[in-house]
Amino acid sequence: MMSERLYQAMLDQIQAEFAAAYLYLSMSMYFEEQNLPGFARWMWHQYLEEQEHAHKFIRHLVERGMPVTLKDIPAPEGGWDSPLAVFEAGLAHEQEVTRRIKAMYDIAMEDKDYQALPLLHWFLEEQIEEEDIFRRVVDDLRRIGDDPAALIFLDREMGRREGDDA
Repeated sequence: MMSERLYQAMLDQIQAEFAAAYLYLSMSMYFEEQNLPGFARWMWHQYLEEQEHAHKFIRHLVERGMPVTLKDIPAPEGGWDSPLAVFEAGLAHEQEVTRRIKAMYDIAMEDKDYQALPLLHWFLEEQIEEEDIFRRVVDDLRRIGDDPAALIFLDREMGRREGDDA
């Protein structure tokens, strides 16, 4: 049986994953407004991926016979003034997600909920990749500075992300 505190943490994480999807959708719209379709497409895929992450937690709870109560999703922050600001916000967000997953992992270990550990371990591995990608784009955008040609080049590179079309 899952402890109440791990159960509540997973319900909170479902909300957080859907909120992250909403955040990345907002970022995608920012890039559309800036006429940067590659970045917009990349963020669209982040949006879809975050929904998949929420579904992983939902499936885990359902398969363990736990009810899933969805919570309100807060409006995402916005008002970015540059692609760099968007990706810095994305990196900070992913670092917060890592912190949350680690906290859930600690709860699962303390509660000896060995069934939850594979799911949480998968998310810890995923977060290494997520933070790395955001960090690399932040570094690229910092190197680019105010060079519009370099920004267009990076936009095209970002648009080559594999996955479902936006």
